Amino acid sequence: MLLKLFTILSTGFLLGVQHSLDADHIAAVSTIVSKTKNLKKSAQVGVYWGIGHTATLLVIGVLVLAMKIKIPGSVFRMFEFAVGAMLIYLGAGLLKSVLVGRIHIHRHKHGQVEHVHLHSHKWGAEHEHVHKPLLVGMLHGLAGSAGIMILIMASLDSIAQGVMCTLIFGLGSILGMVVSGAVVGLPFLLTANNTKITQICMMLVAFVSMGIGANILHENWIF
Repeated sequence: MLLKLFTILSTGFLLGVQHSLDADHIAAVSTIVSKTKNLKKSAQVGVYWGIGHTATLLVIGVLVLAMKIKIPGSVFRMFEFAVGAMLIYLGAGLLKSVLVGRIHIHRHKHGQVEHVHLHSHKWGAEHEHVHKPLLVGMLHGLAGSAGIMILIMASLDSIAQGVMCTLIFGLGSILGMVVSGAVVGLPFLLTANNTKITQICMMLVAFVSMGIGANILHENWIF
């Protein structure tokens, strides 16, 4: 019994790490991370994504266990389709902020320490870094290999085990996305003094996000 539970929890943790490294997750978080020049804030984006992701999965998983229901594959395809649409929206929003939002670099001095950060008259990055990754994570919690996690939960003996397994899965996804957020944020930190290169990098992220989103829509077309 204990060996089975340990195996399930270990699998859940590793699946969480793997799930966080899916291309669509990296693309979505990159559209948000690209607007900051701070590795700590980039990692925080990963934390918020993981919290939102785990919260949604926990709610759905508990419902599956408590009501003994099976979610058809067509429902997961619908959520995948929604993720694809979201990626296109995020990429288009980032592209618009570069081309229309007049993104530029501000410099500030606090004593002898000089700081640089992106600024736009169209959006507030601090507000966005809290709410957007949380909402993005919540939607991602319903798609991809999270569906496999829900199937695993359905095979467990109790709700308590399901909650524990989901939290371990969430911990793995948060850890993976924190690392990913910091790694993705590094190039934008290194180009902090060059507005032109920063804008080019942001446009690349936008096009990649929209490309991955379009591919997901094609693979999960539901109409």
